[in-house]
Amino acid sequence: MNGIQALVNISYFVVAVLFILGLKAMASPVSARRGIVWAGVGMVIATLVTFLTPDMKNFALMIVAIIIGGGVAWYLGKVVKMTDMPQMVAVYNGMGGGAAAAIAALEFARGDVHGPVATTLAVLGSLIGSVAFSGSCIAFAKLQGIMKKAWRLPAQNAVNALLALAAVILGGVIVSGSLADPSAYLIAFFVLSLVLGLVLTSPIGGADMPVVISLLNAFTGLAVGLEGYVLGNPALIIAGIVVGASGTLLTQLMAKAMNRPISNIIFTPITGEAQAGSGPQGTMKEVSALDAAAMMRYAQKVIIVPGYGMAVAGAQHKVWEMAKLLEEAGVEVRFAIHPVAGRMPGHMNVLLAEAGVPYDKIFDLEEINAEFPLTDVALVIGANDVVNPVARTDKSSPIYGMPILDCDKAQNVIVIKRGKGAGYSGIENALFFQENCNMLYGSAQQAVGEVITQIKTMG
Repeated sequence: MNGIQALVNISYFVVAVLFILGLKAMASPVSARRGIVWAGVGMVIATLVTFLTPDMKNFALMIVAIIIGGGVAWYLGKVVKMTDMPQMVAVYNGMGGGAAAAIAALEFARGDVHGPVATTLAVLGSLIGSVAFSGSCIAFAKLQGIMKKAWRLPAQNAVNALLALAAVILGGVIVSGSLADPSAYLIAFFVLSLVLGLVLTSPIGGADMPVVISLLNAFTGLAVGLEGYVLGNPALIIAGIVVGASGTLLTQLMAKAMNRPISNIIFTPITGEAQAGSGPQGTMKEVSALDAAAMMRYAQKVIIVPGYGMAVAGAQHKVWEMAKLLEEAGVEVRFAIHPVAGRMPGHMNVLLAEAGVPYDKIFDLEEINAEFPLTDVALVIGANDVVNPVARTDKSSPIYGMPILDCDKAQNVIVIKRGKGAGYSGIENALFFQENCNMLYGSAQQAVGEVITQIKTMG
């Protein structure tokens, strides 16, 4: 038995090293694939070692669960579209948090949680995991288009505070161990925790969704780590701590990229109401595909700014085809990515990498902003809030102070957009009304395809 336990402990140490190395490798697009493989190998080892754990039972159920879960995940990973990746991430976040909460619920039901420390951590893990699960369900519904708009209660923040306080009080009663039969309190605690996640996430608009997904990911990691301590499972503790810490850091970095504190994102979400009736004045100037092609074909430098419009149209391959045609004509082409572009962290980077865009042509905000005044054409494809100049100029705007890509400083701006409506946050974009800006209407796939056709005719 001691020998088996030693093997289990050594395996968990190897798993921890693989997780950390995998996360480190994911910091760079060049080594990200290798990092995913390392982390995946670590997870396989952790799963197999579980079968060797002393006193482990229910092997048949474990195998069935692995086959079903693994099969579903494999299938979804194969068929999911890149545009649906944010929804998939939200679902997996929710599954992790829900699993942590379910484990705690089972441990409580079996009476296997003993001692004030273990009970406290189990309650905290249950609370955080439940919030992550129900919050991720709302995030999925919004990203999938099932939930069309933000839903805000009267006195929203007061309701949040009351729900959180009630859940904490119930958790404190459970931790105290003063109840002969805590079943009713446990059920009420889990229901309140799930409702808290729903109510917290429902008012948050699409502009804040990348930060929310990152935050829920951190919640899931923390919940898993806490439940790992309750179960005495080193792999869960390590994985949870790594995910929780990295998710927290990423959330802070993204909130900084929006120049908004995390508390502001959660309790004062962006809406378009502040600009109702007082948006930018003027008219949008429409341009044809031929004119857009000529402006870029005979330019010296073009910066392409992709947004969710490119993702939803699946136009990343067309965009790269167009970029290669421009480069063959002697035009310098670069891609500019805002940290919160799209619907999840790194969304645009993933799409461009899938299309084959070299990493050395993709630049973040801080690297490329100084180049816009020296750029002949900035081509914006489906981006809105991250290029809105009111973030620099209008103190009444909900996005004031948010660092943006300085597309408006380019000599010419071409915006590919499906219609004349506001962006996902509901805020009208002043860039679209500027003198140097031209609108090319249509889906990104169609519009870029027409531009490619025109470029080819120019020799």
